[in-house]
Amino acid sequence: MNEYNKIELKYIIYKTEELLNLAENRYKITIQVANRAKRRKYEDIDIVDDPINKPIIRAILEIVDEITKPEILSD
Repeated sequence: MNEYNKIELKYIIYKTEELLNLAENRYKITIQVANRAKRRKYEDIDIVDDPINKPIIRAILEIVDEITKPEILSD
């Protein structure tokens, strides 16, 4: 495992912890992430092969961005 992957994994873990800290209800946010990942999996079959870009990771990162940066959605 090279240094780039270590940084990416630490970033993903940090964002996951951030999401859980921001969530009012951990159960609901977990279900929301799972549903989005499931949708992504069926929308884009090619992303399943990439270990860094798995649907669950993309879903976590997207939801954290939606919560922390609501101005992204207003555009």
